[in-house]
Amino acid sequence: MTATAQERSLVIEPGRSDWNYWGDLWHYRELMLIMAWRDVSVRYKQTAIGVLWAVIRPLLTTIVLTVVFGRLAGLPSDGQAPYAVMVFTGMLPWFLMSGIVTEASGSLVANANLVGKVYFPRLIVPIATTLVNLVDFLVNLAMLALVLAWFGFVPSWRIVFLPLVTAAAVAAALGPGIILSALTVKYRDFRFVVPFVIQFGLYVTPVGFSSAVIPGAGDCWPISTRPSA
Repeated sequence: MTATAQERSLVIEPGRSDWNYWGDLWHYRELMLIMAWRDVSVRYKQTAIGVLWAVIRPLLTTIVLTVVFGRLAGLPSDGQAPYAVMVFTGMLPWFLMSGIVTEASGSLVANANLVGKVYFPRLIVPIATTLVNLVDFLVNLAMLALVLAWFGFVPSWRIVFLPLVTAAAVAAALGPGIILSALTVKYRDFRFVVPFVIQFGLYVTPVGFSSAVIPGAGDCWPISTRPSA
């Protein structure tokens, strides 16, 4: 060979503007979709009912919480919807947010081989897990429609804000998920801490019961403005 081969080098300079980084995210959007589709396929591969497994967990949790809090403890609903409808409606954003935080926190560790070999914006990895949980959320919305029809309950006009509430829930969960994904790379203890805290939070926050039973809940903005309210 008479000509010297020229190597292409990608230099990642410090202090790059945020605009360039977001531009890279858009440039690698197809990779993000491929990773999300891969995770969906792996999650429900070789299962008898496929994506319907996304409905089983919130549905069974709703039944348990309805029996424990609604029947045994005698806690009231919000005064409008039946207790089971109230609980299942609260389950959907809760499982969306908890799924995003849990899976995003371990996403970089789970994809360590890919992250260490190829350059791409690292935010793509936790964002891809968010898309997977959004697929489960859409399936659960279809199940919610069946639950509403079963109980003959018609939601109020505030249902039009569902896309905004969903976006707020995703943003509220993705932020901590990204931070935890970086921490989990160095401190693997977070793989055990995060699921425990998420599971504990389900029973100590007003998800399976109405916030009306908490004194002063209406004046507490973290409770009244939470996405799972």
